[in-house]
Amino acid sequence: MSEPDHEAFFNTHRNSNVENLVIPIRDGFFSSKYKPVDYKHLHELAAVEKMASEKIQLKIKKTEQFSKHNKEQMLLKQHRQVWWQEHKRLSENRQKAEAEIKAFLDEESHKHKFFVDMKDLEHKLSEERDTYQTNTIAPIWQLQENLKLWLNEMQCYLSEESCLKFKINPVEMLQQIKSVKKQQKPILEFLILESLALEREMEDYKTEHFLSQALAHSFEEKNGLFLEVPSALLSLECPYPDLKTFLISECRKLASGYWSKLQEIDQQLEVLCSNTEWNEEDQWIFQAVINQYPSDLQKKTKLCLDVLQRYLPHKSRHDLVLQWKAQQEEAAKLDAAIAARRKEEKDEKERIQKEQEIIRRAQEKEKVKKYWAEKQLKWQKQEEKNLQHLEELRKLMSKQAVKDRERVKFRQALLEKRLLEKKELALQAAHKEEEKKKCLELLQQQVAVVAKLDPARVVADTVASKARMGIRTKEEFDIQKPLFQLHTYNEQQIISDPRLRVELALREAGLHKTLYAKEILPKIPPLKLPRRDMESTAFKM
Repeated sequence: MSEPDHEAFFNTHRNSNVENLVIPIRDGFFSSKYKPVDYKHLHELAAVEKMASEKIQLKIKKTEQFSKHNKEQMLLKQHRQVWWQEHKRLSENRQKAEAEIKAFLDEESHKHKFFVDMKDLEHKLSEERDTYQTNTIAPIWQLQENLKLWLNEMQCYLSEESCLKFKINPVEMLQQIKSVKKQQKPILEFLILESLALEREMEDYKTEHFLSQALAHSFEEKNGLFLEVPSALLSLECPYPDLKTFLISECRKLASGYWSKLQEIDQQLEVLCSNTEWNEEDQWIFQAVINQYPSDLQKKTKLCLDVLQRYLPHKSRHDLVLQWKAQQEEAAKLDAAIAARRKEEKDEKERIQKEQEIIRRAQEKEKVKKYWAEKQLKWQKQEEKNLQHLEELRKLMSKQAVKDRERVKFRQALLEKRLLEKKELALQAAHKEEEKKKCLELLQQQVAVVAKLDPARVVADTVASKARMGIRTKEEFDIQKPLFQLHTYNEQQIISDPRLRVELALREAGLHKTLYAKEILPKIPPLKLPRRDMESTAFKM
C-alpha cells in the first residue's frame, strides 16, 4: 500500500472552511445559517460562572486562613513547650533564691535589727502578693475559664440557633470583658509606673556603684590588683625556692594574659554598644528571648524571629534579622575568642605540666639516687655486721666442736660402762634362773605321783562300753535329779530379802508404779551388804 497524500487532504479541508465562512457574510443577517445572539442568556451564564469563581475564591481564602491558623497554632505549641521549660527553670530558681534569702534572714535576724525589718517587709510583700492574686488574678482566671466554657457551648450549639440564643448572650459576655478590662486598667498602669520607678532606682544605684568603684580604683590599681599574686601561693611552703619563684612568675604571666584578653573583650563590647541603634529595653527583650530558646532546638531562628515580631512590632523583620545576624556573628567571634583563649590556656597548662613533670622527674631521680645511696650504705653496714656475726659464729662453732668432741668421748665412756653393767645384770639374771630351775626340779621330784603298774586296766571295759552292752542298766533312774549342779540362791534366801518383800507388798496394794514406790525402793538396804569391790560406781556420776 502507498502512503496517503496528507498535503492534498489538508488543502481540501482548508478550502472548504473558507467557503463556509464566506457564505454567511455573503447572504447577510437574513441567512438561514445565521442565528441572533441571546445576550440575556449569555449574561446569566456569565453570572453563574462568576458566582462559581467567587465560591472557589472563598474556599481558597478559607483554606489559606485555615492553613495560616494551623501554622499559627503549631508555632504557638512549639512556643508553649519552650515557655513551659523556661517557666519551670525560673520557678525553680525563684524557689531556690527565696529559700536562700529566707535561710539567710533567719540566721542573721538574731544578730542585726536590719534583717528583722527585711523579714517583716518580706512577710508584708507576701501578704500583698496573695491579696493581689485573690482580688485581681483569680477573677481573670475565672473569666478565662468561663470564656472557654462559653466557646465550647457555642461550638456544640452552632446548628441550634434558638438554643444558642437562649443559653449564651454575647452582649453580656462583651460587657463582662469590658468591665474586667476597665477594672484592671488602673491597676496595671499603677504597677507599670511602680515597676519603672523601681527600675530607674536600681539603674541609678548601679550607676552610682560603678562610678564609686571607678573612682575608688584607677586603671593602674585594677591592673595591679588583677596581677597581684595570691597570698596562698606566697605563703606556700616549698622545699625548693627555685620552684616557688618559677610558679609565682608563671602565675603573673597567666594573669597578664587574662587581663589583656579582658581588655579586648571590653573594647569589643564598647564598639558593639556604640554601633547599635537599639535602645536598652529592646536589647534586653531581644537578649531575653534569645536566651529562652536552647541552642540545640530545631528551627530556633524561625521561632525566635516569630516571638520577636510579637514582642517588638515596631521593628521590621529585616531589622530583626540584621540584629540576629550581628549577634550570631558576635557570638561566633566570642566563641572563637573563647575557644582560642581556652586553647591557649590548655597549651599553657600543658606546658606548665610538662615543666612541672620535668622538675618532678628530676626531683624523683634525685630522690632515687639518694635512696639508692642510702640503701647501698645500709647494705654495706649490714654486710659488715653479717661478716662480723659470721666470724663470731665460727669462733663459737670451733669452741662448740671442742666441747662436742669431749662430750662424745664422755658419752662413749658412759655407754660402755652401761653396757658392762647390763652384761653383769644379764649374767646375774641367768644365774638366778638356773638356780630357780634347780629348785623347781627338786620340788617336782618331791611331789611327783607314782602310778601302780596295772596292765589289765588297759584291756578292761569302760563305763560307756558297759552301757552299750547293757551292763548295770536295771538301776533306778531319778528323773528329778538335776542335770548339772547349780551354785545359786535358794527360795528361802530370796524371800528373806527385805527389798523383795516390800515390792510384793506394794504390788499387792497396787502402789508399785507410783512415785512413792520409785522413791522408796532404791533406799531399802539388802539383807547382806555387798562387798566394797563388787559395788558399781557407773551410775553415781
